[in-house]
Parts: sequence; C-alpha cells; structure tokens
Amino acid sequence: MRKKTIGLTSRRAFYGYLFILPFVLGFIFFMVKPLCQSLNMAFSEVGISNEGFSIVWNDFANFKRAFLIDPDFNRLITESVTQMLYRSIATIVFSFFVALLLNQKFKGRALARSIFFLAVILSSGVLVGLEYNNTLMQSLKDTIEEAGDVNVITEVLEEILVPDSTGVNGFSGKLFKTLFEIIDSIYEVAMASGIQIIIFLSGLQNISPSMYEAAEMEGCTAWESLWKITVPMVSPLMLVCWVYTIVDFFMKSDNLVMEKINEQMVVQLNYGFSSAMAWIYFIVCMILIGLSSLIISKVVYNYD
Repeated sequence: MRKKTIGLTSRRAFYGYLFILPFVLGFIFFMVKPLCQSLNMAFSEVGISNEGFSIVWNDFANFKRAFLIDPDFNRLITESVTQMLYRSIATIVFSFFVALLLNQKFKGRALARSIFFLAVILSSGVLVGLEYNNTLMQSLKDTIEEAGDVNVITEVLEEILVPDSTGVNGFSGKLFKTLFEIIDSIYEVAMASGIQIIIFLSGLQNISPSMYEAAEMEGCTAWESLWKITVPMVSPLMLVCWVYTIVDFFMKSDNLVMEKINEQMVVQLNYGFSSAMAWIYFIVCMILIGLSSLIISKVVYNYD
C-alpha cells in the first residue's frame, strides 16, 4: 500500500484537534449531564423537600414568567446587551492600540509587556473573586480610580459639552452619555483587555517586516501602512477577540443578569425559574455571537 503524504494543513488541523481534545473530553464527561438537567429544570417546577428534588413538567411557564411577569428581567437583558456592545468595542480598540505600542522597539519593552500581561493574571478565576470580594483589592481599585481623577475629567467634559442643566436630548445626549460611561469604566476596560492584547500582539509579530519596507519604498506613510497593511493582516484576530470579549462580558460575576440568576437560585431556591433565565441569557449570548461573527467575517481579510 502506498503511504499517504500528510500536508501542512492536515498536520496543523491534527495538532489543533489534539490540543482541544482535553476540553472536548471534559465537556462530554462533566458538562453535558448538568446542561441536560438544567434544561429539564427550565421547563419544570422544581420542589425541594427532605426526600430530595421533585421535578414537575410545566411547559413554558418559567419562560413566560421571565418575559411577561418578572418586572426586571427584560430591562436587565436590554441594559446588559447595550453595555456589552459599547464596552466590547472599547475593549477591542484599547487592546489593539496597546498591542501596537508594545510591538514597537523601545527600551524596557519586555518589562512593559510583562506589566500588561499582569492583566491576564488578574483576570483569572481566583483573582477575579479577590477583586470583588477582597477589601484590599477593592481599595486598590478605588485608589487607581481616584488617582486618575476619571470622574472629575468626565464631569468637566460634561459641563463643557453639555452646558445647560437639561442636557442634550436625542441621539447626541445618548452618545455623550455612552462616551462618559466608557471613560468612567476605563479600569474595567483595561482589566478585560489582557488576553486580547496578547492575541493582537502575536498577530502583529507575524506580519513580515518586508511588507512595511516595500510600502515605505513606494512612499506609503505610517498612517497608510496602518490601514493598508496592519489592520487587514490582523483583522481575522479581531473576530477571535470579539467573540472572547462577548463571552467574557456575559460571564462576569458583577453582571446584573448573573446576579439576578444567582439570587433566584441560591437565595430563593427557585431552580426552575433561574434555569429558564440562564438558558434565555445563554441563547441571547449565542445569537449575538452568531450575528456579530457573520458580520465581521464578511469584512475581515483572509490570507494563506
């Protein structure tokens, strides 16, 4: 029999599947059963007694309660999606330009990269709990915000741009309000940018310097090189960073929707209603990821 030659693409695909194999096995053995149980609870009335759980099928009653009866769930979903959109855009833009700065040649570049990599460590599971539950981390966050005087800056800008007491109505007022909220949340944006900075930085380092040299010989400016070479070459990574940012935002422990779901599950012991809200939240997240991925994939530059 003739030996089949394995191409580079097939070899990369093989190593890729081998790399994600532990996650796939872990998902099958540890996550599939809880997901099925949660879906069953979402369509049921769950009772708790000394004998254990009693699950009674109630069709779509929990979903109707979430959409039609609960006074806060629809509002929280809408606010969460709106906040996710502008916060994710701010995170992507911030990460991209920080990666551009860290990719430049300057003294102390390794130290600067290490400092920004601390955001990845601080955004890990254990230290995220410390950030929101530890008084030391909370005081550190307050100190950073006070030292930056971010709120003072936004107040001055608001007085300049919106001089009257009633403010600006319509689209302009919402735009200014969103801009001020992004500036006020610069701490959260920086904390959520660690992984994205590393992804963008790896993409920038894979761009051949000869492309910039050829563009410079043709009279291309640095600004033109940014939009004609850098942005198209790293645009596929923007899709990866966007999906990661959406998932990371929806899974934050300080998310109001997550807090409501946890309250219904832990405090109220209403497992059926909390499961229904969790599945609605999951479906909304997947729809946003699918739509945004479809839109972004149409404009990214794919190269071999």
